[in-house]
Amino acid sequence: MNPTAAANARARNPVPERVDVAVIGAGLGGLVTAAQLARAGQRVAVFESHYVAGGCATMFTRRGEGGRYHFDVGLHYIGDCGPGGMIPRILGELGIELAYEPLDPDGFDTLIFPDFRFKIPANRDLYRERLVDLFPAERKGIDAYVRLLTEVEYLVKRMERSPGGKPGLAMLWDVARHGRLGARYQGRTIGQFFDDHVRDPKLRAVMLGQSGDYGLPPSKVSAMLHVGLANHYFGGAYYPVGGGQVIADRLAAYIEAHGGSVHLRTPVERITTRDGKATGVRVQPRNAPAVDVQARAVVSNADLKRTLLELIDPADLPSEVAAKARGYEMAAALFMTFLGVRGDLRARGLTNTNYWSFDGYDFEQFYAAGEREGPAAIKGSYITSGSLKDPATPTHAPPGMSTVEIMAIVPGRMDIWGTREAEVGGWAYKKSPAYLELKQRIEDALIARFDRLCPGAAADIVYRESATPVTHARFTGASGGTGYGLAATPEQFLNNRPGYRGPLGGLYLCGASTRAGHGIVGAMMSGQAAAKRVVKDLSGR
Repeated sequence: MNPTAAANARARNPVPERVDVAVIGAGLGGLVTAAQLARAGQRVAVFESHYVAGGCATMFTRRGEGGRYHFDVGLHYIGDCGPGGMIPRILGELGIELAYEPLDPDGFDTLIFPDFRFKIPANRDLYRERLVDLFPAERKGIDAYVRLLTEVEYLVKRMERSPGGKPGLAMLWDVARHGRLGARYQGRTIGQFFDDHVRDPKLRAVMLGQSGDYGLPPSKVSAMLHVGLANHYFGGAYYPVGGGQVIADRLAAYIEAHGGSVHLRTPVERITTRDGKATGVRVQPRNAPAVDVQARAVVSNADLKRTLLELIDPADLPSEVAAKARGYEMAAALFMTFLGVRGDLRARGLTNTNYWSFDGYDFEQFYAAGEREGPAAIKGSYITSGSLKDPATPTHAPPGMSTVEIMAIVPGRMDIWGTREAEVGGWAYKKSPAYLELKQRIEDALIARFDRLCPGAAADIVYRESATPVTHARFTGASGGTGYGLAATPEQFLNNRPGYRGPLGGLYLCGASTRAGHGIVGAMMSGQAAAKRVVKDLSGR
């Protein structure tokens, strides 16, 4: 497994003068879009500024004691990968079959609080049973929460069965009968739901234990996003055998095998237009002059705000669209520490679960502390290991070693990290003493958390490296350094999120900030949806 095996060849790919569809960004949304279009017979070219395809779902390699270590950047676990699951279905349409290693079904996520632990099982009925056993006085609130989970799952599946996804009379009747609680909280936050139904702060903390998967406090996050994410993993939590990079690699190979091309280290400078319609892209190949690529359609998987406010000529963008884009709120960002550790973590008592540790129970204050006190005010962390989740793949770490990834939610505004959005690409921040000191403080704090989970492990660390939101912004162009895209507030979720047709004719959108939602599965679903719109419009149907 080598994340950069095809990097040099793809960076040297000759840029075509004309294609049917130009795709901006090789994240999973862009790759699924391009693969579906190539499958439909369209000539596709994908342009990516990074040296590896995959966006947030990439891996990187480092040489350390004993050999090479491979670390996941953004794909640490995915849900619903059993038979007929969403991700296998999306890939299966392209003839791509992968193996998925299940995380511990009895507790794929382990929540660690000051005075108790809670294992989230891949079974909603067992989840309810454990909640009632731990909080018997809150049975009524627990049942209301489980009812909300059940209703939203039913309605999502009902929508999938509706022709074209449009709600007919039969579906509206189903909503009236089976989705009253879901309908009530469709435009509200999960915090508002808890205020109505759940009193115990510890129970709330358990129900919010996975909030790091979307980066928002309960007072802001859409109730629909929160319960949708929880349901996604009740269908099972998985890790792709071979590591997170394997999905992107297989999609990129499919695109190339079907007449398309992937161009790494080839950032898009501008979406070209004529008469207010997208006509192609201007790209900047490495060590070569800029090239204008003509296209019948352009699909942007780039950061939504950058797409609208930087890649499109302001004269072409409707003023109301520009104003809305400037006002978009982004989700929180992540600080990530990557470790190579001597020994087998299983011998230290760790298993193939994700460990979420928290200093208390007030998740509202966890997020407020970061904004008030700065990035070092970390109140929780997420610890996972590719070596534990995928033990049959030997390339995660050298023999006798293990990999560990530790993450914490932090504010992503560039000024908090001592730089500005416009300066990120210049890399000057990497030499800032204040930036380096802050980065070191947070890294040390996360390693201390790992050592508390696994006593003595810190002494066996043989490799350590960290990435901040500034790092993320540099490699992916993400506004606010977040991998979650638009904050999933009620005002920015479901139909309030951008669709797949852009504000200009010939321009389409996909990725974490579009209507399918954030995360791996949301990005992949957006690629499917965007490709369908492009094919329909280009064929004149």
